[in-house]
Amino acid sequence: MRSLLLITFLLPLAMSAQDINGRWVTIDDNTGKRRSVVEIEVKDGKANGRIVEIYDKTKADKTCDACTDDRKGKRIQGMEIIRGMVKDGDEWVDGTIMDPDNGKIYDCKLWLENGQLKVRGYVAFFFRTQTWVRE
Repeated sequence: MRSLLLITFLLPLAMSAQDINGRWVTIDDNTGKRRSVVEIEVKDGKANGRIVEIYDKTKADKTCDACTDDRKGKRIQGMEIIRGMVKDGDEWVDGTIMDPDNGKIYDCKLWLENGQLKVRGYVAFFFRTQTWVRE
């Protein structure tokens, strides 16, 4: 009975630790400083993420003039930058991520590693991986 209670209590905690839902702090590759908070939501089997906070308040009202899709001219804060990710084993794949600094859209892969979110944007064999941390 005790082990059943323990499993009932600990299983949801372990599951949430492996969940990409939530708020993630992005880190600048060059300075190591916090850049923004991206909130990822999984709905109907697809993960999408939007910028909900920008730490540099001078950039809070900036728009994506370099964007070439439906995000062109829209405010970066509040913008959906991760679209259409689907779960494949321990990874989220087949979606895209957009770099609001240059408007470029990349194929994307997400996975959890040691409680951190690994975010890889790539074109063909060229890629860059960032580490995001829970807020």
